[in-house]
Amino acid sequence: MRLYINIDHVATVRQARRTDEPDPVRVAVLAELGGADGITVHLREDRRHIQDRDVRLLMQTVRTVVNLELAASSEIVSLACELRPMQATLVPEKREEVTTEGGLALDPGRQLEATKAALVRLAGAGIRTSLFIDPDEASIRAAVEMGADAVELHTGEFANTRGDERRGQLERLNRAASLARKLSLAVHAGHGLTYENVHPVAAIPEIEELNIGHSIVSRALFTGMEAAVREMAEIIRRARSHA
Repeated sequence: MRLYINIDHVATVRQARRTDEPDPVRVAVLAELGGADGITVHLREDRRHIQDRDVRLLMQTVRTVVNLELAASSEIVSLACELRPMQATLVPEKREEVTTEGGLALDPGRQLEATKAALVRLAGAGIRTSLFIDPDEASIRAAVEMGADAVELHTGEFANTRGDERRGQLERLNRAASLARKLSLAVHAGHGLTYENVHPVAAIPEIEELNIGHSIVSRALFTGMEAAVREMAEIIRRARSHA
């Protein structure tokens, strides 16, 4: 199981004052010292947090790998092809949303065609590709047909529910992960995962990568980034050992 740390909201704090701190690149170094297997950043079209310069510096500084989240925007896809991160994860974007609200729409339409074109360009640059999708069969089969290397299952609905509804969402994630793996897709997961709810998701055997950001950045305000990452990595390690 790989743990990738999303550092977007370090940049959110910085951009609130339009200053030079906290520096997400320095935080990425601390996250790696704490045991992160990779660093995830979302370069949005409106540049609300992560900036182009951040991505360029991360590509020079990160010693693990960079997972660049991006919309299927020609401008940002071009930048990804230039910088060539190890992995690019295509995600939907809405200007009015606070954070990503759901998976890509992979039914016939403009978004599907743009996603297909972006996948071709990214793969042509030698970048491993992933699609951020809701955990449903249709999206998984569409990802296979489009030639993605991996899918990242959206865990937001699981994270935002409780009781029987959460158990139902966990079973949905289990089914989706199993199907994706049977169809030879690598399986990742993320969104809304916290220290309190990550254990059952981390225990799903087909999931090989978790992308977690806000909860770890929040915890780091109190514990420090190295300790925050070590704590999350230990929870995941225990989950896998009992799976």
